[in-house]
Amino acid sequence: MKLRPLFSLLCACLLLAAQHVDAQTRELTTRGQLIDKVAAVVNDGVVLQSELDNELERIAARLREQKTELPPRSVLRKQVLERLVVQELEMQRADRLGLKVPDEMLNGALDDIASRNNIKFADLPAALEGQGVDYAQYREEIRRDMTLQLLRQRDVIAHINVSPRELDQYIARQQNLPDESTEYNLSHILIAVPVAATPDQLAAKEARIKEVYEKLKAGQDFAQLAVTYSDSTTNVEGGSLGWRSGAQMPSIIADRIPKMHKGDVTDPIRTPSGFHIFKLNDTRGGTQQAVVSQVHVRHILLRTNELEDDNTVRQRLEKIRERIQSGEDFAAIASVTSQDPGSAAQGGDLGWNGPGTFVPEFEQQLDALSEKEISAPFKTKYGWHIVQLMGRRVHDATDDVRRNRAYAALRDSKAEEETELWLRKLRDEAFVEYRL
Repeated sequence: MKLRPLFSLLCACLLLAAQHVDAQTRELTTRGQLIDKVAAVVNDGVVLQSELDNELERIAARLREQKTELPPRSVLRKQVLERLVVQELEMQRADRLGLKVPDEMLNGALDDIASRNNIKFADLPAALEGQGVDYAQYREEIRRDMTLQLLRQRDVIAHINVSPRELDQYIARQQNLPDESTEYNLSHILIAVPVAATPDQLAAKEARIKEVYEKLKAGQDFAQLAVTYSDSTTNVEGGSLGWRSGAQMPSIIADRIPKMHKGDVTDPIRTPSGFHIFKLNDTRGGTQQAVVSQVHVRHILLRTNELEDDNTVRQRLEKIRERIQSGEDFAAIASVTSQDPGSAAQGGDLGWNGPGTFVPEFEQQLDALSEKEISAPFKTKYGWHIVQLMGRRVHDATDDVRRNRAYAALRDSKAEEETELWLRKLRDEAFVEYRL
């Protein structure tokens, strides 16, 4: 059994193939003890030789498993080291901002991973051990990737603006494209251009993308060229962007991909972040349901901490529930007590939602409630809740679905480019010294 991690975009390959570092990658102290070498100094942090070797072996093993021809080891080593440098910069920024993934949230993600692999959360350590993976190290890998997700949400996604005019124009354009439920499997090569590139630098980058394009036209493998040449964060995945719906494609190719055939590549495309080439690996279709059953709900969320355990939090919620049943206003209490930052300001209101929106424990409580009824306290991976069912309806969500998907698509297409620019800026402003 092979475990499948929860986060497909950033967590595609979390299982570590090597847990020990070869002796030649370390030095001996005068007392005969092995010490790690420094591969790169990154601001006030470092990337260790052992980290580089482990990541290099893991990625090389995965590429061999995918039957992707490996570039020269020196090239792959350079790509992997640069990736680790950028990750170190991201983690340093997350630390400065105080972004932390609490154990409860981490356990919830690991529980999801276990469930997807049809095992219990308690059995996850043994299952990983059976694959030669240290559970404590695996937890920290997942925590790191969740931290990076939070950081990108804060620094990139939260600052992306989609105007009503953009939304209307996008929906109008989509009417001339294939159905929104069509999905495309894409790969991507980026030759990055510095923000303040000189004419000579720009010419060199343009020559490099043309070289890559000529190699593709000559029949060379896209994945291998991505590993060798691409500056994108997906380079060591062979440039794979995975499956994207027609509405989720990067905006720079949204009008091109639907007209392409399986195996086609675009000619080089210039954007502020650099030169891009995309490949269409495959397509698949789906169906869209427009009429859905929805529930309107509001809730109050409390979490455990060092001072309040599960029993204490549950008792607090029971008292809050009694106050509301005695006539106090749910929204007023939720606004000052709920620890859900997304809904507290709205008095705990989560709005109208269709099936699959909430975690199973939450939906089970809703299924058992009558209109206006308030549940007893219950626990999910996010903490302890009480929830009130405000109403049920059968809703023709065609327009809502179209606009929501259009909004998400515009945001995601901007996020691709904005993330590359953000990472490039983070890298350009950093002090990095290579020690290899």
